[in-house]
Amino acid sequence: MGKYIYMDNSATTPVKQEVLDEMLPYFNIKYGNPSSIYSLGSQSKNAVEISREKIAKVLNAKTKEIFFTAGGSESDNWALKGVAFANKDKGNHIITSKIEHHGILHTCEYLKKQGFDITYLDVDEYGLIDLDQLKEAITDKTILISIMFANNEIGTIQPIEEVSRIAKEKGVYFHTDAVQAVGHIEIDVNELNIDLLSMSAHKFYGPKGIGALYIRQGVKIDPLISGGAQEGNRRAGTENLPSIVGMAKAIELAYENLNENNARLIKLRDKLIDKILKNIDYVRLNGHPINRLPGNVNVCFEFIEGESLLLSLDMEGIAASSGSACTSGSLEPSHVLLAIGLPHEIAHGSLRLSLGDFNTEEEVDFVVEKLIEIVARLRAMSPLYEKIKEGK
Repeated sequence: MGKYIYMDNSATTPVKQEVLDEMLPYFNIKYGNPSSIYSLGSQSKNAVEISREKIAKVLNAKTKEIFFTAGGSESDNWALKGVAFANKDKGNHIITSKIEHHGILHTCEYLKKQGFDITYLDVDEYGLIDLDQLKEAITDKTILISIMFANNEIGTIQPIEEVSRIAKEKGVYFHTDAVQAVGHIEIDVNELNIDLLSMSAHKFYGPKGIGALYIRQGVKIDPLISGGAQEGNRRAGTENLPSIVGMAKAIELAYENLNENNARLIKLRDKLIDKILKNIDYVRLNGHPINRLPGNVNVCFEFIEGESLLLSLDMEGIAASSGSACTSGSLEPSHVLLAIGLPHEIAHGSLRLSLGDFNTEEEVDFVVEKLIEIVARLRAMSPLYEKIKEGK
């Protein structure tokens, strides 16, 4: 096998060398516990607060509004459970959408068992929520609206400013799962009137196992973990110092040349989409054609299974992912693809190619070349495709 081509950057990204270099001293040289009062501990505490300040600056938030977590799922859980239980005297109604990450959907399922009422908004064929449906769904018992910033599968970017305005007008807290957006899109939490925002470092070339939850000052929310005074008495436990430092460096790098990097990614993304649609028949682009993440390409190929496609690509040295959950042992296709109206048989043939900072035009050309070959080979084994070709 030659060069390995990685096109699954929405799943995770490699840690950039500059990030790793920034982290290393905090493993065995500057390793003090930030809660200790001696100089080594104070040095660590200072590193945590400088990191918090760097992340806050990118989001135009206050430093004390950034709380470190173990990642996006934990941040989502804290936002929903924390607000729900802290505000249950006001109401028990939460609004979200049908295409959220499972970190949101499974938390909502848990809250429903605890007596909370959950409304799941529909989406259109592009994955966009209906703002009128959102307005109609709000009641005097609504305490939280949680709508993701950008979808992890199809890349569609939601009208976050409009959603937050509706929430603000009704006096309802607004949370957004921005795990796929932070590091890739400009986000100003004040301009967008966001109350809570989830993020995860490994989506923008930082380490795994570290994330953060932005909590606007004044939001009523229960602590996540009890036991110590860390994170403003809201999340006990000794801080993950190297990863916190790495996350801050990664987010700094992500926003240094964001517009330039995104312009390059969009060019690659559009080239990849164009070549796939022009060279392969019976293929559909999923997600919004314009309002989508810079590096996201999600397509469905009829008459083939996504799992077979992924395995074939891997044999060619290409890493990608499928919207179908069959690779995780389930026969059900992606809930996102079903929500945008795709029938099961088409949703099963989905492929997500997510581009990143290290992908090139040559890689795009190679991937399309291999896709043409693989799709043709897999379809040759499909009796249904043969009948379609024969016009039957």
